[in-house]
Amino acid sequence: MIPESILRSVSKPGRYTGGEYGQIIKDKEKVKARFAFCFPDSYEIGMSNLGVRILYGVLNREDDIWCERVYAPWVDMEEKMREHEIPLWAHESGDPISQFDFIGFTLQYEMSYTNILNMLDLAGLPLRAADRTDDMPLVIGGGPCSYNAEPVADFFDLFNIGEGEEMLPEIVRLYIKMKDDGSYTREAFLHEAARSIEGVYVPSLYDVTYNDDGTVKAYTPKYPDVPKTVRKRIVKDLDTMFFPDKLVMPYLETIQDRIMLEVFRGCIRGCRFCQAGMIYRPVREKSPEVLCNQAKCLYEYTGYEEISLSSLSISDYTKLRELTDGLISWTNDKKVSLSLPSLRIDSFTRELMDKVASVRASSITFAPEAGTQRLRDVINKNVTEENLMNAAGIAFAAGKEQVKLYFMDGLPTETEDDLAGIAALGKAVIEKYYATPEHNKRRQPQVTVSVSCFVPKPFTPFQWEPQDTQEMVREKQSHLREKLRIKGVTFNYHESDLSYLEACFARGDRRMGQVLLRAYQKGCMLDGWTELFKYDMWREAFAELGIDPAFYCQRPIGLDEVTPWSHMDYGVTHEYLVREYQKALAAQTTQPCNRACHGCGANHLLGGPCFDYSKNLV
Repeated sequence: MIPESILRSVSKPGRYTGGEYGQIIKDKEKVKARFAFCFPDSYEIGMSNLGVRILYGVLNREDDIWCERVYAPWVDMEEKMREHEIPLWAHESGDPISQFDFIGFTLQYEMSYTNILNMLDLAGLPLRAADRTDDMPLVIGGGPCSYNAEPVADFFDLFNIGEGEEMLPEIVRLYIKMKDDGSYTREAFLHEAARSIEGVYVPSLYDVTYNDDGTVKAYTPKYPDVPKTVRKRIVKDLDTMFFPDKLVMPYLETIQDRIMLEVFRGCIRGCRFCQAGMIYRPVREKSPEVLCNQAKCLYEYTGYEEISLSSLSISDYTKLRELTDGLISWTNDKKVSLSLPSLRIDSFTRELMDKVASVRASSITFAPEAGTQRLRDVINKNVTEENLMNAAGIAFAAGKEQVKLYFMDGLPTETEDDLAGIAALGKAVIEKYYATPEHNKRRQPQVTVSVSCFVPKPFTPFQWEPQDTQEMVREKQSHLREKLRIKGVTFNYHESDLSYLEACFARGDRRMGQVLLRAYQKGCMLDGWTELFKYDMWREAFAELGIDPAFYCQRPIGLDEVTPWSHMDYGVTHEYLVREYQKALAAQTTQPCNRACHGCGANHLLGGPCFDYSKNLV
């Protein structure tokens, strides 16, 4: 464990002490496999991640497997660890993670990749998978960024592609079996896992070849029994899937310091810029009865006074009224509030406002994404200005005075008129406030317009589109800054350098691993934190290696080009994405999935249709 003298010298020592209520302790002499579950960012962010909480419980319900938590140390603690030669440790036991059988990383954000290398280095392990020996832990990755694992492929032994509740225990059980029967070697295990467990991707078992122009030519398995295409795993029945009835309670305030209920997975909307809406298909819902029981169990255990309903679009849950009524039947008496953080503009009602805590807050958030109807049709947002004004009017009538509006710049086909439309919508929301009879005449409304940079992501209809150059982004930001000099409107925007690098990794191939390693060696770390992001060092890394970042983020990709993720099957077919891309260029929309099936292909993972279209789900 960390000496008290060191804990006293760093900020937020509660990040490092362990011993939290609800942590799972086992006798390490009686388990057959130890799993260090690493979140490559700070304790406060990692402790909020629902996926980590689920998989922590999934592994620990196995008697002979012990899963422990690990977080990235902050800068001050890392300095002390290196000064005193303290290896990276697990929270539950305090043991160095180099002693574990598995080190697992959840890949939530591309800009955390340098943190992964730093954590491996702090553990005293070789960074490259090829340099590790049989007596060292196996390094496994999963999460949304593993959908294109190639930029970090050199550093991982294997990847968990898709949902891990069933797959991850299978992987560890295979390891235990091979250890028990004496057949284990690193190479033999990886080959057997790739061959026998659906959803396992082992990069070292695939040869990558390139064309003369630098594009990928092919991914070729080294053995005939290794799948040419890795198919993601999903959990078909969420009602019977494991969900924790106990939580590790943090010592510090975290990003999501509340009960989180996963209501459903997937999305019916099909926004063409949104990776999550594509890769988490097909839609699978939990029943209200199961959700209410899970909420009661977690409330009794934690005492949290807020329940947040988690999904990509909570208002698309088919039994939302039944669920909220069921929860309110006991939460009001307990003074437990409900939060619905992902309500869509077109389904925002006064009834929902009266039910949930999020609307009792001082501000409310809407995401039109684009400033004109033409561009909203291009991205398939399927909301109108009328929807926005109606939602804003409901909020203002209920006493809200602060509204946040989320947009993106650099979307495909964007014009000056679309940028002007962002400012026009901001002004229109201000005017809507004063046109609402119930508004507070003594107060001025506050409208915050936040604009992020479009990042083309794999497995979306816009995966082939180039990103704007940094110069173009800065010009557009300057233009918006002038247009948004409106009383009552505040303009926020994301730095283009960070989005530029994010796009490089999102669409990158294995050669991006060289850039990642070089940037880390130069001192890059915690890149997702603006105050610590060192873009100049990243530029130097690209230049020293002779790799042009524009090749990855600012180059149009051909529709028939082999991409770094072409050997992955995430359910949504290439043909569907092409159709949606072509419809985008024609500014044609696609109805939500619950109204009609559009043949995306994800239902083959379920073995049948996603919805019963005999019922009226409109």
